[in-house]
Amino acid sequence: MILSIFSIPLLADNLILPISILLVIAILFTKVGTRFGVPVMLIFLLLGMLAGPDGIGLSVKNLHLAEFLGHLAITIILLTGGLETSLEETRPVQKPAIVLSSLGVLITIMALGFFSFYVLGPKIGGVGATLIGCILLGAVLSSTDSASIFSILRSRRLQLRENLGPMLEFESGSNDPMAYVVTLMLVKTIADSASLGLGLLYLLLQVALGAFIGYGVGKISVKLLEKVKLTNSSLYAILILSLAFLSDGLASAFNGNGLLALYLTAIIIGNSSMPAKRDVLKFFDSITWLCQLLMFLMLGLLARPSEMGDVFLPALMVGLFLIFVARPLGVFLSLLPFKGFSTRAKLFTSWVGLKGAGPILFALAPVLAGLEGSNTIFNIVFLVTILSLVIQGSSLSWVARKLNLSIDEDPVVETFGMEIPEEMGLLRDHIVSEDDLVMGRTLRDLRLPHGIRVIMVRRAEKYIVPHGSLELKSGDRLVIIMGDTEED
Repeated sequence: MILSIFSIPLLADNLILPISILLVIAILFTKVGTRFGVPVMLIFLLLGMLAGPDGIGLSVKNLHLAEFLGHLAITIILLTGGLETSLEETRPVQKPAIVLSSLGVLITIMALGFFSFYVLGPKIGGVGATLIGCILLGAVLSSTDSASIFSILRSRRLQLRENLGPMLEFESGSNDPMAYVVTLMLVKTIADSASLGLGLLYLLLQVALGAFIGYGVGKISVKLLEKVKLTNSSLYAILILSLAFLSDGLASAFNGNGLLALYLTAIIIGNSSMPAKRDVLKFFDSITWLCQLLMFLMLGLLARPSEMGDVFLPALMVGLFLIFVARPLGVFLSLLPFKGFSTRAKLFTSWVGLKGAGPILFALAPVLAGLEGSNTIFNIVFLVTILSLVIQGSSLSWVARKLNLSIDEDPVVETFGMEIPEEMGLLRDHIVSEDDLVMGRTLRDLRLPHGIRVIMVRRAEKYIVPHGSLELKSGDRLVIIMGDTEED
């Protein structure tokens, strides 16, 4: 039955009307969600489900088109993340982030795959009843979703110690391509009944070509942007978008990893003397929010809650094992060679194994390939994503505070009579504890995140102008500025 208002077919030709209504409702609900600590992405996803086939009746019948639009959205999200990634800021954590996004992903895949096979295989059925099918399920769920991580860390202005913020963003941007290429490799292996050895060769080729093309296009793009002088700053954003898509398209044309190529190109461009940088980043920030919103709504429309009852228990077991065993195992084993991370930092990194649109989008690959039981895998992934957003997404700030890894969010700020212009950034207060001094007792040893500056220290009744070698004591009160230090 087609709903209509004033003779306008809402679910047939005029899709603009229901989609616009959903967008308005989703944006208005973000304020409510933020107040109660609910991830914005979860709101979008649930609204899509309410409007979907088991709700109002909107549906996405062309899965190939849905997969294309989802891929387009995630490329723009990765592009924005790459442009905003500072190599100077991430330099101390690049190696652990890369190891997490490669070795960590593989450990998570194998742990979740073996658990699913030996504990749940018969309950999943179809391809999920085989070991390689369960490993495929692990691959789909192995990455931390970049859209969710960027959204939560940045929208909540969650500032983390031990350089965790840059590492988590770098990891989430680089492990999406890794999880996606492993997923495609396994789908191709199962569909073509090929050997796993050929599949691994395909994986290595994709990563190598993606990295090579992404680096090359990035360097050429920087030279081009230095030479070209455009009269309108908006054209620079469109040019950068086109260059990033060129990188993705070229890599895909040569069977390389397009997402990895695009992400590397974006990082190289973002760390160059990019013209009109502030205007470009504002443009991509807006378009990224639109892409995130539309992608989660669209993926919500794909869900059929009426079909998920049979897989609810297996999905719950998979989700809990992933959150509390597989992800922590991948994190702790991957970070073993790196001595600069405390146990609490590793625990928090384990907790930020957030799922989102990426795994749901990746779960379309076995469906489109026509693998037996792929709809069951899709439903499990969808439920695990909701579980992850509810448990992990809504508790990131709380866990960071409990582990003493975040700057206090709502302290009473003492300004010592100073008037701080609002445009300089957010003013925050922090009282030094013994836990802060574990890595060293000087101000420099605090390893404050990028964008944070200490402007005054109060010790009892004494006021101290800070410098890097200042030796701190428990109980010292710091006044800090949290703001963007980048210049155009």
